Amino acid sequence: MKRVITYGTYDLLHYGHINLLRRAKALGDYLIVVLSTDEFNKAMKNKVCVQSYEERKMILEAIRYVDLVIPEENWEQKIHDVQMYQVDTFCIGSDWEGKFDFLKPYCEVVYLPRTEGISTTQRKSSVVQMFEKKTSK
Repeated sequence: MKRVITYGTYDLLHYGHINLLRRAKALGDYLIVVLSTDEFNKAMKNKVCVQSYEERKMILEAIRYVDLVIPEENWEQKIHDVQMYQVDTFCIGSDWEGKFDFLKPYCEVVYLPRTEGISTTQRKSSVVQMFEKKTSK
């Protein structure tokens, strides 16, 4: 069985996330999604999520491409995860190109192209703009 691993926050899940998960699953037989915890997002990424870790985890577990969801609690856990779960392929969006090449001695590293025209940052900004328009009337 070929195991694939990917990492992310997956806040306000959108079709770009689904495209990434679909393409990641196509690289193997078993897809592990390492989901950033709320604490990790706040402390290390300076992000506050709209949805809690538990909500995001529940949504990911319902997606047919995802076989296992585990927490991401620190930047350094990637080599440990790859070894512990006997991962063959690490994949992540192309916006991280080159950043995870240090994993190449442990597994194949694949950078998947981002889906054009969609991002969580864009979605959050659109929601804020819609809210501001409604409240300024």
